Amino acid sequence: MHRELRAELVLDAKARLGEGPVWDAARDRLLFVDILAPALRTFRPDTGATTSVPVAQYLGVIRPRAGGGLVAGVADGFAALDEQTGELTLLAPVERDNPGNRMNDGGCDPAGRFYAGTMAMDEGVGQGGLYRLDRDHGLRTVLTGVSVSNGIAWSPDGTLMYYADTPTHRVDVFDYDVASGSAGGRRPFLDFTAEKGLPDGLTVDADGGLWIALHGAGTVRHYTAGAELATTVELPVRAVTACAFGGPGLGTLYVTTAADLEAGERSPLAGALFAVEPGVRGQPVVQYAG
Repeated sequence: MHRELRAELVLDAKARLGEGPVWDAARDRLLFVDILAPALRTFRPDTGATTSVPVAQYLGVIRPRAGGGLVAGVADGFAALDEQTGELTLLAPVERDNPGNRMNDGGCDPAGRFYAGTMAMDEGVGQGGLYRLDRDHGLRTVLTGVSVSNGIAWSPDGTLMYYADTPTHRVDVFDYDVASGSAGGRRPFLDFTAEKGLPDGLTVDADGGLWIALHGAGTVRHYTAGAELATTVELPVRAVTACAFGGPGLGTLYVTTAADLEAGERSPLAGALFAVEPGVRGQPVVQYAG
């Protein structure tokens, strides 16, 4: 049975391009980025406390590190991020020969390898790629010819990797081997060509269901592992960018939005952070193991 839910405002963040939410269980808080500010944002749902830390480069994605601190995808590549100062320490440069590109969304596989992709600032077709930062800081190219690298997540058993290159209008799925970090057998999983909105950030819940932010449609859609539409979450903002589970028991779905990408008449809440209790739980966040 298909359900319809409505997300509620939890923080009027006024983010130019809010993206990449991730739950930091060690400190009971949500981390997310404002790519264009650029800034690292934090939000504690228990107290409502929030911070914003300026960063010197476009900040596409962040993840906690197993050894402490944060790792990020920034304009120059993969970097360690000092949360107190905003200082970046480059771990692996990416696409140094293409200064018109920047890193965008990403995430860690079940073994703690950090994946993130790139896109052209002018959103030119096929100018980006998908990259992997291994635990020894080695860099691997996973895909080339990518246009706007976006959501990436893994099934609970780690055998499937889901990925959205937004202008393709698809979420694709790969067979994945956690031991080697290899992905193959790419095929379409969901096609939104005939739908309003483009697939942006995504997450996979503990049951293997996909939750996909549909940019331009003002919704997050939940599909079962069998690709059946199960839930639609409505938001009062069209430029929905990404979603992630957090909070006690990982039972809250947080959703980021973007003010700068709001087409037409801008919603007064564009750039805000929203949340909904969908009745399912997310998977524990995998930290970068490097």
